[in-house]
Amino acid sequence: MAASTTARRTGAAPAATTAPGDAGRSLRRLWRAVTHNLVLFWSALTLLYLFLPVFVVVAFSFNDNRGRFNFTWQGFSLKSWLDPCGAPGICPAMVRSVQIAALATIAATALGTLIAFALVRHRFTGRTPTNFLIFLPMATPEVVMGSSLLALFLNLGVQRGFGTILIGHILFNVSFVVVTVKARLQSMDARLEEAAMDLYANEWATFRRVTLPLVTPGIIAAALLAFALSFDDFIITNFNSGNTITFPMFVWGAAQRGIPPQVNVMGTAVFVIAVAGMVIARLVRGRR
Repeated sequence: MAASTTARRTGAAPAATTAPGDAGRSLRRLWRAVTHNLVLFWSALTLLYLFLPVFVVVAFSFNDNRGRFNFTWQGFSLKSWLDPCGAPGICPAMVRSVQIAALATIAATALGTLIAFALVRHRFTGRTPTNFLIFLPMATPEVVMGSSLLALFLNLGVQRGFGTILIGHILFNVSFVVVTVKARLQSMDARLEEAAMDLYANEWATFRRVTLPLVTPGIIAAALLAFALSFDDFIITNFNSGNTITFPMFVWGAAQRGIPPQVNVMGTAVFVIAVAGMVIARLVRGRR
């Protein structure tokens, strides 16, 4: 009472008081906001953890590197982007990796798609063991597969190089293609094909106009997966490369002497192309 009377006499505003209940309600609202967005928070944290190495690669592709090791930020520069083939041997290694990945993807996608159709649509002797054996290359450690292929090529007297790398990549990619396309086939509604044949479409017309368009997303996904696995494979390639140098092997060899910034430029370019391809595919699919 005396404080209020003094405040009125002096013209000063009375001091604001905060009730304990207001603080409790604020804390409860804050806790509800945190718990309701907990999934979003952990998702963002996980994505940051996954993409942090990518951000480092992108950032250091613009580093003004002046030494052998591109581990310390020394300033912004575009010299590596203006001369991406400045490191000796990097562009031939990149071209070789793309060639092997493209050929392995085509062969593995064709073989894997046919195998997937056979396993899903037909009943034949040995179907169950085949289903089991398809998973073995996926479950086998790459060191074991690479050393086994090396022993096979040495026993057969095959010269190691581009061809042996391609054979090895096709071998382990077929399993991934089969599993991906098989999952797509098993999720299809077989009544759509039956309806097409009831409308007097023959087997080829049904396959071309009904089955193939429905399976195409699975085939494309399998091809993209096969390309990615082949492009960045190192262990199996290292066992069977001979004198052939792919991009992952070039990076491994350069790491012992000092990784040039052009490696980051190539990695950033591949990442940007992959992301752009996914975005374009998503837009086209959404428009359809």
